Amino acid sequence: MIFGIPYSDVAFLAVALLAAGAATGLLAGVFGVGGGAVVVPALYELFRAVGVPDEVRMPLCVGTSLAVIIPTSIRSFNAHRAKGKVDMSVLRQWAIPVVAGVILGSLVARYAPADLFKGVFVAVAGISAVRLLFARDSWRFGTEMPTGPIMTLYGLVIGLLSALMGIGGGQLSNLFMTFYGRPIHQAVATSSGLGVLISIPGAIGYLYAGWPKAAAYPDVAALQFPLAVGYVSLIGFALFVPTSIWTAPIGARFAHTLSKRRLEVAFGIFLLLVCVRFLWSLIVG
Repeated sequence: MIFGIPYSDVAFLAVALLAAGAATGLLAGVFGVGGGAVVVPALYELFRAVGVPDEVRMPLCVGTSLAVIIPTSIRSFNAHRAKGKVDMSVLRQWAIPVVAGVILGSLVARYAPADLFKGVFVAVAGISAVRLLFARDSWRFGTEMPTGPIMTLYGLVIGLLSALMGIGGGQLSNLFMTFYGRPIHQAVATSSGLGVLISIPGAIGYLYAGWPKAAAYPDVAALQFPLAVGYVSLIGFALFVPTSIWTAPIGARFAHTLSKRRLEVAFGIFLLLVCVRFLWSLIVG
């Protein structure tokens, strides 16, 4: 027994997390993403396999994903900023509303049913998939980024949805910025700063949101301290990050053998498959 948890449960969870981290890093490297679009589905299947109840499985995946994003988003932001690629004016406009949206999302997570998280993921991932598979360069909201209340609203929505999905905000902010004519490389660089603003308060919020759940599910090892605190799996964070970092370059090297369009189609299909999986769980329970 480790802290009252059977060795077999801890060993299985550890091995499964290492394998899931490796698979996630590979996919993240291939598709050029590092957030919850890959992490959350992988964790969802893993936590299902180790017996985490459906009522708390999705928020545990989301909270853990936000924690996993912290080190990678900080590293990414520093690298992009050093190259002068980050549009700091956009980041400053979004900073306060994005954090406010994350805080709101964390409060919602404390009381929301599991189906809400799946529904949000399906909606946003589905829109992203449609854009990847069918969008044209001519699809635009305008030629210049908006200012004032519209930007504040965008920031609030990005923060809220990212906190409920467990992503670093890149999918959403890239969508907005490219639809206003910003180059994709600038959009990606600026989005890396949002990852920092979203992941840190988001992970803290999920610690708070899931705090009482360990006592409510005493037989679920994956929710018990020191394996987890609230809706953040500590063992997941500790084991997921190293193997995902190790395999991501392998996926990236493979990605360079594919055309941009093939990567877009591959990632779009991947997101659609995730949507189908979560829709199925919504229908059959």
